[in-house]
Amino acid sequence: MSAVRGIGPARAKVLAEAGCATVGDLLRHLPFRYEDRRAVVPVAVALAGSSQTFRGQLSGVKRIFTHRRSFSLVRGTLTDDSGTIPVIWFNRPYLAGVAGEALEGGEWLLHGEVREGKGTGGLELLNPSCERPDTAVHSARVVPVYPAAGVGPAILRRLLDAVLDQVDFAVDVPDPLPAELLERRGLPSLGEALRELHSPGDDADVEALNQRQSPAHRRIIYEELFELQLGLALARGRERDAARGRVYRVDDSVRAIARSVLPFPLTRSQKVALREIVADLKAPRPMLRLLQGDVGSGKTIVAALALVVALENGYQGAFMAPTELVAEQHYASLQKLLGHRYRIGLFTGSRRDAALQRALASGEIRLAVGTHALIQGRVELRDLGLAVVDEQHRFGVLQRSQLRAKGAKGSKLVPDMLVMTATPIPRSLALAAWGDLDVSTIDELPPGRTPIDTRVVPAKERKKVYRELKEELAAGGRAYVVFPVIDENASAESVQTMGESIRKQLADVPSAVLHGRMPAPEREEAMRAFAAGEVRILISTTVIEVGVDVPEATWMVIESAERFGLAQLHQLRGRVGRGARASRCVAIHGKLTDSAQRRLAAFASTTDGFRIAEEDLAIRGPGELLGLRQAGLPGFRVARLPEDLELLRHARDDAKEMLARLGNAGLAELRRRTITRTMTP
Repeated sequence: MSAVRGIGPARAKVLAEAGCATVGDLLRHLPFRYEDRRAVVPVAVALAGSSQTFRGQLSGVKRIFTHRRSFSLVRGTLTDDSGTIPVIWFNRPYLAGVAGEALEGGEWLLHGEVREGKGTGGLELLNPSCERPDTAVHSARVVPVYPAAGVGPAILRRLLDAVLDQVDFAVDVPDPLPAELLERRGLPSLGEALRELHSPGDDADVEALNQRQSPAHRRIIYEELFELQLGLALARGRERDAARGRVYRVDDSVRAIARSVLPFPLTRSQKVALREIVADLKAPRPMLRLLQGDVGSGKTIVAALALVVALENGYQGAFMAPTELVAEQHYASLQKLLGHRYRIGLFTGSRRDAALQRALASGEIRLAVGTHALIQGRVELRDLGLAVVDEQHRFGVLQRSQLRAKGAKGSKLVPDMLVMTATPIPRSLALAAWGDLDVSTIDELPPGRTPIDTRVVPAKERKKVYRELKEELAAGGRAYVVFPVIDENASAESVQTMGESIRKQLADVPSAVLHGRMPAPEREEAMRAFAAGEVRILISTTVIEVGVDVPEATWMVIESAERFGLAQLHQLRGRVGRGARASRCVAIHGKLTDSAQRRLAAFASTTDGFRIAEEDLAIRGPGELLGLRQAGLPGFRVARLPEDLELLRHARDDAKEMLARLGNAGLAELRRRTITRTMTP
């Protein structure tokens, strides 16, 4: 970096601390917007309230002291053939004195804000940049505006201008992407793209630059997405290269057993998803499939039927859930469906049963249900055939791999894997984050479900809400009341304070409290009593967000709703509306930010989880929506989803084609080149 004009040791340190340690880093520090300063106008057409560029001579440049300590002005006059305009700089004393004398005479380009002069009745030019026409970087061109990097945008423009003069882009900026891909997608080389982004040509389309739709932007976006898809293609390649080993028999007897455990007929989309899963189980490579669907769409029964196929073929199954409560609920559901035919064990952090672990290791327990405790060293499975992971977005890729590894002990056989999410994922995000998974979607709800009446109300209407809730309870309904926190909290209502107050107000109706800190037996008893109708109100935190299925629950009140994410609100709402009786969800909110107002408006407008997912993506973006580290999704510098979905598809197709042609080793080398970022002049 010290070879770049304007970068000494001190500035190099500041830049490095901001993430620009090399010339390559500096070139990858891209403008976030562009200003069109190509027009140079006569002084006579200066317009108040606008930023304009003028060309003329400066005169009378001098420093003026004010009554405020450490604050001064520098004034001067700009003259061209059409007239004159006063110029004023705030707190730039270096422009006076010797520098001021240097400004006198010759032509200068000045760009700045024009305003009505205070007390003069005329116009004046405020804090303009000032440079010679033949070396201008701040005016008379399309000007890049940079995000801060320890130094301001004007300094960054000067530094990048120096870099552009010193770097031979054809030699010093090797392109990591194969030329055939650039030609196929009509994209410029990396060097051409970087030069255009830092120094747009005179004919540049400023609107396209600001919308990230210029050819140069598309080149950088494609590279980011292609790098991601290479990693996913490699993961896919490693998974697909694993030996199947296990042979699944799916004949009439297996189908008859599967039908016998069904409590109700499958919907059309459930049948399609099950067929896709069974086809994967019979394929020559291990399954790696994502099953997604809206809350209450019946994913668990599809997973249970897939497990029946594995268990009937003599293999073990595993079902991993994100929390103990959800694991307990799935255990209860699977025990009810399959417990008469197979032995099922529950494995969580609070349940350490050596005898149960031995039964699992010996194969006596056929289906293990649990939390991340399933992937801990002390838990072993004899022959894991199918692993199911619920709420995929809450588990990292490493945890998923650890569960799969449980099935490979003593052999090279890799188990099949089905990962599920009740948070519908926009297709663009599914491609980006889980491009290594095949995707099945359940896009319809079972028949007999009633629409959920959703209301969003301010805290001042709380008394009215609970009066209506009391009427519903008197008519035989059951209700959840959900809080964001357990303990007293100044910024949100809590189970401890308001939850207890509500229980007292509704003392004639049996109620219970449920949260994650409770011992497992107490949680189980609270859920059992609620499901049985012995408890009619469940005062809870978000532990009921997924996996809880009580068809008789007809009401939900969400307190401090502004504290919840959009997808989380939708998941909570999905706990009601599971029976034939009309259901309602009321979100009570306090003071709203703009973001919270947008979330709650979207929540009230639709109960369609896929529309909710798209809006959540638009509000939060892919990074926050998925959790970058959990999902393995990189933080893009330029790419955005879903806007760049077309390029994402191209990148995915190209990565898959490269994998087929180059194999894993060749693709790994190509990916190694694409993530090389260091360039030197």
